[in-house]
Order: sequence, then C-alpha cells, then structure tokens
Amino acid sequence: MSKYLQIFQMRILLGIALTIFIFSGTLFAYDVELAKKFDAMFSQLNPQVLTMRPCQITTKDILDMIKKNEDFVILDIRTPAEQKIIAPVWKGSLLIPMHELFKPENLAKLPKDKKIAVICHTGDRAAAATIALRAIGFSNAFQFKGGMVELAREIGRTATEYVKD
Repeated sequence: MSKYLQIFQMRILLGIALTIFIFSGTLFAYDVELAKKFDAMFSQLNPQVLTMRPCQITTKDILDMIKKNEDFVILDIRTPAEQKIIAPVWKGSLLIPMHELFKPENLAKLPKDKKIAVICHTGDRAAAATIALRAIGFSNAFQFKGGMVELAREIGRTATEYVKD
C-alpha cells in the first residue's frame, strides 16, 4: 500500500470519527430548559407525597364528588373510535383525544377552577397527559386511576350507593 493511500485512508477515518463525534453530541443532547421544568415538578414528588397519590383520582373519589355535588370535569382523552363505543356523559365532560389535547383551542376548553379527571382506557395515557397538563400549569388535573376499565368495574358495584335518580 502506498504512503499516499494510507494518508488518504487515515483522513477518511478521521473525518468519519470527527463526524460521529460531532453528531453524537447532538444526538444525545437534551432540552435543558424542559428538563429544568420537569425537575421543578418532579422534585416535589418525594416519597411522602407519592404515598398520598397526589395526581390520581379514583372511581370512589369521583362517586364521592358526585354525592357531595362537587363541580368537576371528566376529560376523556381516548381516540374517537374508543369514544364512540362508550363515553362519559357526566355534565361538563370533555371528549378531546390525546393527540389533539395540547392544541391551543382545546387547552382553552379546560377549566382552571375545578378538578379535571383525565381518563383513558386503562389509565396509562391519562398518566402521561396529566403529567404534561400539570407541567404547563393545570395543577387541577388528576389521572383517573384505572381508566374506563376500572370505572366500569367499580360503577357496577357501587353506583347505587352514590347516585340516586
């Protein structure tokens, strides 16, 4: 192999290594400002607070709120197809799919002065949406623990104790 070919190959390898080094820095970079916001939010969730489940609301909580005639909103973030099968009919319920929730016109529909129970099928999407809502200032948003599955299961057992015609 000639000396010039070796130098050429070394330059190519160095170029590739430099390119990888430069892009790896941007590939593994993160949004520092957003990380600070999440740190401020999650740093409040110490073990004592977490045992109280501060961002969750249960079917029992909802039924108690109905019994006490509290004003609250159920925010159903399931897909339109899921909502067509069954959807909450509680007064003031909002049907806004998760993929449309953070559009300004939909955020404007959310109340700031009463609890928002965010519900999905099992509670997983509601957890993510609740965290995001709280991060942008909706401290009145709560994940509906267990979602529609838990609501249907529990409502069949206890609804007559809470809701009277």
